[in-house]
Amino acid sequence: MPARTRRAPPLREPVARYLAPRMVMVDSNVLIDVIGNDARWAEWSVSQIEAAMLAGGLVINPIIYAEIAAGFDSIESLDAAIAPLRLFRQPLPWEAAFLTSQAFQQFRRRGGSRRSPMPDFYIGAHASLAGHALLTRDPLRYREYFPRLDVIAPEVS
Repeated sequence: MPARTRRAPPLREPVARYLAPRMVMVDSNVLIDVIGNDARWAEWSVSQIEAAMLAGGLVINPIIYAEIAAGFDSIESLDAAIAPLRLFRQPLPWEAAFLTSQAFQQFRRRGGSRRSPMPDFYIGAHASLAGHALLTRDPLRYREYFPRLDVIAPEVS
């Protein structure tokens, strides 16, 4: 009788878990602090941006870009002002529109003003869905309506 050869069990590739650099979405108020060298907030904002750059990178979306564009006469001057920050420009995901609507409806049910700007809800939804942290000086609404969002904000004294 021929000898039986044992087959080795198939090799299974281990599940690889890679640490992706943490991207930080930068809210317009922080960018305006840096670009305008705000007397009160520039130092804090610059230090937070530098830390985020070292940790992974900075992200903006079209809404943030539009909010900071109001202070410039041309797209070229805006782009020149933000170029040193090496901001990654990310489009808005469609899913962010739905999450924005849900958060805004919850805000309205809690008595929030219809005049309240919806862009903040878009920014929070985008950062939350993309898994980014959010660097802002205006954390209250983000923390309330996007509780899983990692918000980087100044200590309130």
